[in-house]
Amino acid sequence: MPILRLETWEGLDKETKRDFVESTTRETCRILGCPPEAVTVIIDEISKENWGAAGELCTERFPDK
Repeated sequence: MPILRLETWEGLDKETKRDFVESTTRETCRILGCPPEAVTVIIDEISKENWGAAGELCTERFPDK
């Protein structure tokens, strides 16, 4: 049973999440030969304030995103 996890910043809209879940499930089934019912997709949205990159908070490193 594949479990796919996406960690991303907060703010994805519902349609983007739906598209991600549908397309990654479809491709996982194609590649692994499993049924869609076997695939779980988890989307963890994390505040940029709680995410650091290159020694900086992402709120400071990427203020416009």
